[in-house]
Amino acid sequence: MRLPLTAGRSAATGDLAVGQGTTDGGKPASPAGEAAGQPAHSARPGRSWPGAGRIAAAALRRHWLISLLLLAGLVLRVLAMIAYRPALLYIDSLKYIFGAWPGNDPLGYNVILKIVLVPGNLTVVTALQHLAGLAMAVTLYAVLLRRGVPRWLAALAAAPVLLDGYEIQIEQTIMPNVWFEACIVAGLALLLWRSRPGPRLIVAGGLVLGLSAPMAQVGQILIVPALAFVLIVARGWRRKLTQGGLLCAAFLLPIVAFSAQQDAANGHFSLAPASGNTIYGRLASSADCPALHLPSYERAVCPSPALARRLGPDGLVHSPDSPDHLYVAPPGHTHAEVISDFNHRVLTQQPLRVVWGVLRDSAKLFAVGRVTSPGDTPISRWQFQTSYPTYGTSVYLSPDHTIMLGLHYATSGGPEFTQPLPASMGGRAAVDQSLARFLRSYQLNGGYTPGPLLALAAVAGLFGSLALGALAIARRRGGPDSRGAVAARLDAQYQLALACLLTFGAAVAVLLASDAFEFSWRYQLPALVTLPPAGALGIALGISFLRRRRPERPARPARPADGEPASAAEGERAAVDGPVDGPVDSR
Repeated sequence: MRLPLTAGRSAATGDLAVGQGTTDGGKPASPAGEAAGQPAHSARPGRSWPGAGRIAAAALRRHWLISLLLLAGLVLRVLAMIAYRPALLYIDSLKYIFGAWPGNDPLGYNVILKIVLVPGNLTVVTALQHLAGLAMAVTLYAVLLRRGVPRWLAALAAAPVLLDGYEIQIEQTIMPNVWFEACIVAGLALLLWRSRPGPRLIVAGGLVLGLSAPMAQVGQILIVPALAFVLIVARGWRRKLTQGGLLCAAFLLPIVAFSAQQDAANGHFSLAPASGNTIYGRLASSADCPALHLPSYERAVCPSPALARRLGPDGLVHSPDSPDHLYVAPPGHTHAEVISDFNHRVLTQQPLRVVWGVLRDSAKLFAVGRVTSPGDTPISRWQFQTSYPTYGTSVYLSPDHTIMLGLHYATSGGPEFTQPLPASMGGRAAVDQSLARFLRSYQLNGGYTPGPLLALAAVAGLFGSLALGALAIARRRGGPDSRGAVAARLDAQYQLALACLLTFGAAVAVLLASDAFEFSWRYQLPALVTLPPAGALGIALGISFLRRRRPERPARPARPADGEPASAAEGERAAVDGPVDGPVDSR
């Protein structure tokens, strides 16, 4: 059934699809000139109808909020690029650009740098990373709209990645975090683009999510929520097994490929062969040493409570005062064997203390301010500074502001080789102090996503995920042949809950897996692209539930026998809104 549409409705809403309508052949309805017996194109010679300008204006009217947010995000990113040139460097940047400290982290980011740095420099890298940040916001917005989230709510869910000062700072830094987040967003978008993703989308989503692991090893945990989602969506056990297998195979492919490259390079089939000892910091800081049953030669590995509080998980791994650095294994044992055995004993004897330590650090994400504990990686490393940031002998400036680098080409450190940043990559550091002061003031004085807002998003995401079970039961009770508005509403709510489960599950998996090793505000950045979308989906589901409980509208007055509306106003309302009961027949 075709609904008549009025010009007044189109002008008021700016919705071209509604304003134009369609002809029987599926072509756009002609404007007023055609109604007078003239062809549409003759109404205004030399000008197309409706024209690209009108289409753009209509899109801006419909999506004005996300457009403003994108503009603000673009401005902030341009200011960051002007303020710090050629880019911000961190200690770990050296391993990705020059291969220093081999084996501690996956090197998927190296591939991007090698490709970009052939024709470009570090400024080009940061430009691409800022574009990736904007693209993530657009992708999240589009996916949320497809899943039925209101435009205003979808735009607010994309705001954190656009406006958060810590996100903008990391995009200006030569680090893989942005690409890790981009892989998460792209993978989730592919799986959520259709209500039931087919094999192609599942394979593509699995590949992209798998690519997150070579960017940051913690990405391996993403297979858990992704596989759960695919198994729930697929119908029938045969299809569940087939599509679940496709997802796992696609997810593993990039991980196996990068691990094989490491095996060829250093004989270790692993994404990061030297990353295993990083869990020691978390376990040692959580251990109750007097209550642990340890061999006598392992006692020196367990830190005192005062030392554990001072160093924290990060310091227990990296500080020269850590037992991990000072311990000398007795004859017949290696250092790695003793540390591994100690880790195993803490995990098996005191698991609750470890879980409590992880949860305690995870709760920092929801604090009002950006709080840290002794031993955490200093938050100043992820904040804009008024001068070019340096790090001891690893990254510092010469008198003429050339960026000097201290490189270690062994996992344990080894001898230091000092060299300037090549001129082809940017060479000298330059800071616009007025812009740097503005960015720092913005970031420290509210230009970040508040913890309570993330907590609200987490609660809404949890609600939406838990509602999936109740909605599945309600849909089954309706039967496979159920029709009408009730079934359509249940299907829409079920799709919201499914998307919420995947997004919220990805957030919980990535954040908890990161905190299991150590807490760093850099590791909390994936929350910006997972928790707000999950919260938006949960809130949209809650709004749908509330609308369902509203009292029904009173019945309309009876129409005259000839089928004409009782009044002109009611006729226009019917033309716009369509029938009240049941879905519109689009045939």
